[in-house]
Amino acid sequence: MTKRIFRSITLVAAVVLLASFIVTLGVLSEYFGGVQKELLHDELGLAAAAVETDGTEYLERAKSANYRLTWIDADGTVIYDSQADASSMENHLGREEVDGARRTGAGESTRYSSTLLEKTTYYAKRLSDGTVLRISASRHTAVVLALGMMQPMLVVLAAAIIIALLLAKRVAARIVDPLNELDLEHPLDNDAYEELSPLLGRINRQHTEIDRQLKELRRRTDEFTQITGSMREGLVLLDERGYVLSINAAAKEIFGADDGSAGQDFLTIDRSSAMSGAVQAAMRDGHAEIRSERAGRNYRFDLTRIESGGRSIGTVILAFDMTEQEQAERMRREFTANVSHELKTPLQGIIGSAELIENGLVKPEDMPRFVGHIHSEASRLMALISDIIRLSQLDEGAEMPRESVDLYDEAAEAEENLRTAAEEKGVKLSLTGEGAEISGVRRLVYEIIYNLCDNAIKYNRPGGSVEVRVTQSESEAAVTVADTGIGIAPEDQARVFERFYRADKSRSKESGGTGLGLSIVKHAVQYHHGSIDLKSTPGEGTTIKVTFPK
Repeated sequence: MTKRIFRSITLVAAVVLLASFIVTLGVLSEYFGGVQKELLHDELGLAAAAVETDGTEYLERAKSANYRLTWIDADGTVIYDSQADASSMENHLGREEVDGARRTGAGESTRYSSTLLEKTTYYAKRLSDGTVLRISASRHTAVVLALGMMQPMLVVLAAAIIIALLLAKRVAARIVDPLNELDLEHPLDNDAYEELSPLLGRINRQHTEIDRQLKELRRRTDEFTQITGSMREGLVLLDERGYVLSINAAAKEIFGADDGSAGQDFLTIDRSSAMSGAVQAAMRDGHAEIRSERAGRNYRFDLTRIESGGRSIGTVILAFDMTEQEQAERMRREFTANVSHELKTPLQGIIGSAELIENGLVKPEDMPRFVGHIHSEASRLMALISDIIRLSQLDEGAEMPRESVDLYDEAAEAEENLRTAAEEKGVKLSLTGEGAEISGVRRLVYEIIYNLCDNAIKYNRPGGSVEVRVTQSESEAAVTVADTGIGIAPEDQARVFERFYRADKSRSKESGGTGLGLSIVKHAVQYHHGSIDLKSTPGEGTTIKVTFPK
């Protein structure tokens, strides 16, 4: 307790002494400051009167080491300064004392220099011509006065030592505070201690290198995002725990994920046991593959383990949409089967008739009928082969010479060539419209119109009609074939342009068609970058409009 009281008394005494010393210095400083201001005010009055009459001549004579005179023009330009080159001085229009003098006739201000430990007092007065005369003088601050009183302070040395000990902690804090306030994000902007400059410079270099690496990382990340974002395949990157590191737009659509999927457990995105098992199998065996149907589309998922330094660090999942490929494979198989069947049927007829003739089982009077049957089946076979070759050429997309083709002329030629068939069927065939020229392949354009008209006649009824119209606008031309035939059922309308597809199998056989006519139409129109519009009502008829760009 004694020590505590002693320390308390000592501290109170030290604080009282320090406070007394500070108050004394403050009083002395204010006193000397007041005296100085009075002297400056009087001196300015005398100088102003002299400058009104003698100008700079007086100022040159009145130079003094105790004060500084500055003559300032109405626009702030320094005309004369007793201690500096006026031409090199900045504009003084914004100085507080000058502004006060211009507005009210007199102005004053005091400024403190932390570098020189001085206070400078300024007085300014407006002259009759609008210029301003300013006088200023500097005096030491209380700190300098304290240094002058060092000898009297020796008597309180013991108390000062005690105070220093008691304030050691505070001083230490003041030393540490600038370190705590260092801006390490901008090391070179700190001026706490000169000794820290090498360290701050090194930190700045490290920051620069880190920023460069971060920019490079962001650039690579952006490139990766752009590349994966434009992929049609779904891409998902998982870490070793099965959490999503990255997922592209295609994968989000496939799995039904949102933008917040990154960082989540993959099981929250896909809870299927098949996918979970595939992820585990890939992490264990290095690779796994599964197939799954999602939203009516078929996907193949390839999962591959990612390794680094001999250990597994994640899994990459690639999702491939196999819908079109499987559909194309199905159509290829159907086409192969249909081609085999369509080729086999006429060949069987030809072979059967030939065997009967070869074995002498045909009566002479029946010979023309069997020969005609062979000729008919051979012609059908040739037509089928020709259509297959034509479709193959269109599939290959080989460039064919284009020319100016008049749709009306081609429609007229098709009408003329099919008129006999229409009359035999009891169908009225008519053509209306106007000349409409496009850039195209004449043979393909003719086949488009011919096949549409041929189908309209074959699948019509006695007494029915087929109307062919040729129209055009500024940017396109069109051929419309409308019939009053049997029509096409809604479920068949999307497939009538497939190869060998027949909406009415029995009537197709009777008509003698190859089953490739509308498929040729579709591919020929696509070759010309055109479009097909089909409208049909069962029992009422069908209208097909083919549009070509000019």
